[in-house]
Amino acid sequence: MKEIRATGLNLLTITLAASGAAYIATAAQPSTAHAAPPGMDAASIDKMVAEWPARPRLAVKEMMGKYGAPKEVSSEAVIWHKAGPYKRIMVTRMEIPHDFPKPHMDFLEHTINFNVPTDKIDDLVAYDASMTINKTAGEMSARCDLEGHNILTLNLARDIIMGKKSVAVARKAFGQNVVEDVMGKHPPYVEKLQFEPPTSGFAFPDKPIIPGSPVRMAEGSGNSAMGGDAEILAFLIAVDDNEILAGAAASKKKISEPVMEFAKMMHTGHGKHIVESMKLGQAIKVVPSDTAAVDALRVKGAGELATLVPLDGKAFESAYASAKVKSHTEVLAMIDGKLLPGVKNAALKKHLTATRESIAGHLEHAKKLQASAR
Repeated sequence: MKEIRATGLNLLTITLAASGAAYIATAAQPSTAHAAPPGMDAASIDKMVAEWPARPRLAVKEMMGKYGAPKEVSSEAVIWHKAGPYKRIMVTRMEIPHDFPKPHMDFLEHTINFNVPTDKIDDLVAYDASMTINKTAGEMSARCDLEGHNILTLNLARDIIMGKKSVAVARKAFGQNVVEDVMGKHPPYVEKLQFEPPTSGFAFPDKPIIPGSPVRMAEGSGNSAMGGDAEILAFLIAVDDNEILAGAAASKKKISEPVMEFAKMMHTGHGKHIVESMKLGQAIKVVPSDTAAVDALRVKGAGELATLVPLDGKAFESAYASAKVKSHTEVLAMIDGKLLPGVKNAALKKHLTATRESIAGHLEHAKKLQASAR
């Protein structure tokens, strides 16, 4: 599910406008050593951020002093992974103005694992729009200009989520903590997280809404669906998905009419077939099951398409035709050697047999294109 920059109600995945709270960082978690990116020592990182604004550049030095070398460095961001209690720390070159609780610039972000309840997202928006909630990944982030007040943001956010504080009370508490921090009183909510971020159960993959859609096999669920009709249906849908993506990519290229027509046929034909497969699953009461083997087929298709995308013209035509010969040959072998021998439902067997005939026709078409491209 994509992140959505918004403040509306009932969003399952939402990224809120980047901002934060600020003044002094006094967090007291132990340092965690990190290996620098290949060829990136402290001097090299300093050189990379030399032209950054002074405040983000200072934050990079502070985070390096506490957590060691970052894992990622680019012209726009420096990132640490699994540093202290955080899933991720990021400093950005870009500064964003924010006036809560007083005017400052946002450029430092701390992210933890946390499954924020959907009905609390709007409260967190009202509390501090600097927060970033990624419901799908199970992440909660705070963004400001100092670590201590990112910690404060997260602590008060948890209080709102747990029902310990209202939005109004949390906003007031934020300002009070900032004042105490400025006066050197080291308030606990600024010093360190007052809770342990979860290590599991924080992600929210949501659920399919397209009728007949495959379901993802949960980790640890075993291989009960392996080789069954549920997996067979999922394999057919995965094949369709791979061919639809390849056809869509081909339709954007500068290629000859015969190859373009074939690509469009692949896109529409496999699109129709995927709908038929999902409707069949509903009719025979078999939910397609995306097992590890099915996902591996999707990954394989993505890898092969990645080699085609950079090409265009005759080079693309030749590579695309060869790829379709290869993929359709492999699909026929999978149908003959694995799917047909394992199918149990009669209606699914009929569908699979018709699918084989269609795939064989596509293969012959692709062979002709391959021969003409030589």
